[in-house]
Formats: sequence, C-alpha cells, structure tokens
Amino acid sequence: MAVHSRKQSRLCMGTVVSIKVVSTLPNQRIDQALEKSFEAIQFVESMCTRFSENSPLRRLATRIGVPVEVPTILYEAIRFALEVAHWTDGAFDPTVGHVMEQHGFHHHYLTGDRVRPLTDTPASVSYRDVLLDEDKRTVLLQKPLLLDLGAVAKGLAVDLAAKELQQFDGFAINAGGDAYLHGKNEYGLNWNVGITHPVHKQQTIATLEITDMAVCTSGSYERISPSTANTHHLVDGRTGVSPTELVSCTVLAPYAMLADALSTAAFVLGKDRGMHQLAEMNLEGLFVTSTLEVHHTTQIKEFIHERAN
Repeated sequence: MAVHSRKQSRLCMGTVVSIKVVSTLPNQRIDQALEKSFEAIQFVESMCTRFSENSPLRRLATRIGVPVEVPTILYEAIRFALEVAHWTDGAFDPTVGHVMEQHGFHHHYLTGDRVRPLTDTPASVSYRDVLLDEDKRTVLLQKPLLLDLGAVAKGLAVDLAAKELQQFDGFAINAGGDAYLHGKNEYGLNWNVGITHPVHKQQTIATLEITDMAVCTSGSYERISPSTANTHHLVDGRTGVSPTELVSCTVLAPYAMLADALSTAAFVLGKDRGMHQLAEMNLEGLFVTSTLEVHHTTQIKEFIHERAN
C-alpha cells in the first residue's frame, strides 16, 4: 500500500488536539492507534485536571497534612513539576493553583464548567510544601494549597499519545501549542511547525523544520485573566504576578513534558535567565519580547525554516 496520511481532531486538555499519521498500513490499523492515543490524552486529563471536583488532583487538595496515595500518572506529573520548580528556584511552581483561581482561572476552558473555590491558601505556599514518598508513592501537602499541573500535564499527555503511534512511519501531534513530530510527513520531508505570531495570530513569526522532537510554546496572549488587569495564565511562582518581558517562548526538547514545562519556566524567568536555563540543559529555544523582538539560542538556527520580517 502506498504512503498515505490520516488525521483526527478532538476537544481535550482544554484545547483542540490534532493527530496526523503517515503510514503504509491499512486505515483500520491507524484508526485503532489513533483511538488509543486519544484515550491516553483523556486519561491524563482526568487524573491531572483541577477543573473537575472529582479528579484525583482536586481531591488531593482537600486532604492537608496527611500522605495521600495518588494514581501513578498524577504522581509522576507532580514529581516532574517539583523537579522543574527546584531547577528554577521556584519561578516555575505548581502550587500556584490558588493564585490562578483568584485571577479568575477557575472554569474549564472548553466547557465553561466552574469549580467551587477551595479553602483560602496562605500566601507563603511554595513547591517546598509538597512532600513525596517515592517508596509509598504518596503526596503530602503541608499547607492548604491547590496544585496546577497545566504546564506539565499536556506535555505528558502528548508523550503518552506518541507511544501509541511509534509503529508508524511518521506522525504529528498538536495539542494547542504542544507538539511532537516523528519521522517524515506524507511528502517524505521533515515536519514544519509554525510558531504563532503573538499579535497577528493568523500568521506565524517563525517556522521550524524538525523531526523526532517536541516543540512547545507558552504565550501570554493565549489566556487572559477575566478579573485581574495585566494578568495572564503564566504566573511567577515567587510573586504570583504575570511576567511582561516576553509574550512568547518556544522550547525544543526530546519529549513534550520537558518542552512544555521548560517553555513555561523560561517564559517566567525572562529572556536572559531563560536562555541560560536552556543552555544548562542543552535545549533550544526561541523568545519573543513584548516589543516583538525575536531572540533564540544558537543551535536553533539549524531548525528555523522561515522567519517573519
């Protein structure tokens, strides 16, 4: 059978997730794998969302001061988020859930369903107030707090979906700014990934040509607070304030959870410290400032296919 492509899109993880598969295998085989991929994404969402009263993450926030055994997927997402918080000295911090709710980010981005606010959280909470027991796989919240895993869960979902598609010649997963590209496209070429222009959103500010890699972008233009002026969904964990130096940060990494978390972390750190953080981890990134100046790490030039003037 000749090489052909097949694509499906669904609403999940608060965005439109599109998966395209390139293969010589029958459509039935592709469709089965696509179904498993979307099931993996939906499973991660059900475990890690703070927008469902019954999710394990939300329930965890009601059990303060005691070790709580949580599902493996949730445990791994929390563990990784805490690692990134440690790398960035708290600039990236998953304990900002209460701050997000105070800024009006307390409803599901697609359904509009609103969750009831939890007990007020002390202003002094940080990632250091979350203790893990690797042996027992438990999480202990030392203070009343709400975790927000938005900067790692979507990347994790993309990675798990990608595992279901490794049998194919090529595939592209795009989950609202979080992407993973494998193999070649239907024309036998590397995949082109456009980075959205922060102002002219129907245009791209740059196009990357990549394969077997994740590309994740965090942008202040994506979600604006409905209740707090000059505030978006990217928050500095140390101050609770949205940084304004950058409007977009894109990171390339071997897997999506890393690219997802680091694009948020580098955005919060700002251009100079963000670039330094990426350099220490041998990752590549592209930064767009509030004046629309584009800066990038040295080696990313190998991947830039086109730049906007």
